[in-house]
Amino acid sequence: YDEHAKLMFDLAALAFQADITRVFTLLLGREQSNRPYPWVGVPEAHHAISHHQNDPVKLAKAAKINTYHIQLLAYFAERLNSISDGDGTLLDHSMIMQGSGLSNSDQHSHIDLPLVVVGGGAGSLKGGRHLRFPKDTPMNNLHMALLEKVGVPVEKFGDATGRIELEPLAGV
Repeated sequence: YDEHAKLMFDLAALAFQADITRVFTLLLGREQSNRPYPWVGVPEAHHAISHHQNDPVKLAKAAKINTYHIQLLAYFAERLNSISDGDGTLLDHSMIMQGSGLSNSDQHSHIDLPLVVVGGGAGSLKGGRHLRFPKDTPMNNLHMALLEKVGVPVEKFGDATGRIELEPLAGV
């Protein structure tokens, strides 16, 4: 799995570098996955761990899986950052979003989703911030804002209630 995921990220970096594509999607773990992660200390199925019932042992194992997925994102970001692209790097000119459709998998909650946006968006994104939005803000509001930043203005996207204004916010 580790080799496969990194190979997919390497192929995406190569496709970006060669200007074959500017869009890439990779699903690291599908819902209801029975994949174990023994190399990070989780021999049980991911889905079974996700129904943690606030058990500290299961929560710790879920954290190990989440940490591993973020480390894969870091691998991709470092790879993009190592490739020159015009006046910067591929990372400077990219927008990468990683996250989950659930915040509390035990409750199947889709409120306060854990999302991260990485990259400079060719100067259109300010990094180094942690932003918190009002409760019940749909994730599609972020999608609309990111689409606008890449030149795809949309009036409606799923359950969006409007665009998130990314730049005026000072962050935390």
